Amino acid sequence: MTEVALYLDLVSPPCRAVYFFAKASKIPFKNNVVQLGKGEHLSEEFGKVNPLRKVPALKDGDFTMGESNAILLYLIRKFKTPDHWYPSDIQKRARVDEYLAWHVTNARPGTSKLFWLKGMTPYVTGHEVTPEKLNAALCEFKTISTTIQDVFLQDKPFLVGDEVSIADVVALADIGQTFVSGLDVFEDYPKLAAWKQRVKEAVGVELCKEAHEGVANFRKTDKQVPPEMKERFKAILEYFSR
Repeated sequence: MTEVALYLDLVSPPCRAVYFFAKASKIPFKNNVVQLGKGEHLSEEFGKVNPLRKVPALKDGDFTMGESNAILLYLIRKFKTPDHWYPSDIQKRARVDEYLAWHVTNARPGTSKLFWLKGMTPYVTGHEVTPEKLNAALCEFKTISTTIQDVFLQDKPFLVGDEVSIADVVALADIGQTFVSGLDVFEDYPKLAAWKQRVKEAVGVELCKEAHEGVANFRKTDKQVPPEMKERFKAILEYFSR
């Protein structure tokens, strides 16, 4: 089966989720790196792939699409990946769908806020975030962590059962960036810490390390970031600082 083209920047959690899944499932794909820090997603050329100017994006022949969760499902259906990723059992599949819907409107905004305040404030402003703002973001993240642990994970090895699914991969991709910021956000959540390790082992520990290195190294590329992108970063930081 011919490969598809994926347009990714592993700094982005949704891109990491797609990358984790595609690599772990041995899906043949060409990785087209789109550097967000350089504004490459705003180019006219990339706009032909995804008019929304966002990554990840996918191109399969003349067909193009965006949105990470939709891309995951497209890859699952096209390449007929193992059932555990998106179970054929209607109730297990519904649990995956349920988590993904909750994640997009709850976990992703919360983890992004924590990452930007803790990890990006020094990069953008030259100083650390104030303790008040950081503590407020940590409080929000604790609510998210409690929900993941008590509502979704409970006493199961993975979020929807005994095997890893795309729900786990999506969760890990977002939560992982908080650890890159130097925060042990699961210090008070041993169940989630054990879950995170199981997901990393199921996906591949080295693969996870490789994908998260992009986040860790991003702030070292200051001289390569155009001034207009620095202004965009400031706007994002201001949004999360409200």
